[in-house]
Amino acid sequence: MQLFGVRTRLVKPKDDLVGIILEALSRERLTIDDGDVLVLASKVVSMAQRRLTRLDTIDPSEEAKKLAEKYELDSRFAEVVLSEADEIYGGVPEALLTLKDGVLIANAGVDRKNAPVGSVVLWPEQPHASAEKIRAEILKRAGRRIGVLIVDSRVTPLRMGTTGVAIGIAGFSPIRDCRAEKDLYGKRVLITRHALADDLAGAAHLVMGETEAHMPAVLAKQVPISLTEEADPELLLIAASECLFMSSLA
Repeated sequence: MQLFGVRTRLVKPKDDLVGIILEALSRERLTIDDGDVLVLASKVVSMAQRRLTRLDTIDPSEEAKKLAEKYELDSRFAEVVLSEADEIYGGVPEALLTLKDGVLIANAGVDRKNAPVGSVVLWPEQPHASAEKIRAEILKRAGRRIGVLIVDSRVTPLRMGTTGVAIGIAGFSPIRDCRAEKDLYGKRVLITRHALADDLAGAAHLVMGETEAHMPAVLAKQVPISLTEEADPELLLIAASECLFMSSLA
């Protein structure tokens, strides 16, 4: 597998994101081929969609003020998280543990990093549908059938630092079911399913970086995935009752 970081100019609200990516690929003499996967940082998708909120427009509720006091947050920021999160489970100073679209993520994906001063950036609107729209636009403009992956960063229980996580997929199956296979000793695999999309998100996250690299896209080639016209994002999720962490902590 090969990963090529794609440097772009700063993406602004209402920009033509696909046009910017194609222009950057051409400038760096990278060609899109059938079967490639285009990995995009969630923030550039959000910026193009104008998924920004200015904190000076927010009037925090009493619940937001309580969360802010308990977890050392700006109450306006806490209010935005409240509006974006499906569930809030608790937190630590400066971060809330939330559920957003079936993903455990800090602050429901709301982030001040890589957002204009005084603003926060939210997750893309309907990330899977956004990925599909980008995939279709690449097919229209470049004539290539590819996969598209939108990624964000998150923390892992009891591990320091961030890794990549897939929040939007299109064009390929995100999971490989290993349960019908055998291990090195001929024993049948019982529960393992390989999270292909999350593994690729982690690899791309390593290339993208987290701060001022101006590398919001990665072109991945020779990726061990199967293209499909109708990717099923539900395959990424597992019920809380079946999740090792959630069921143990409940």
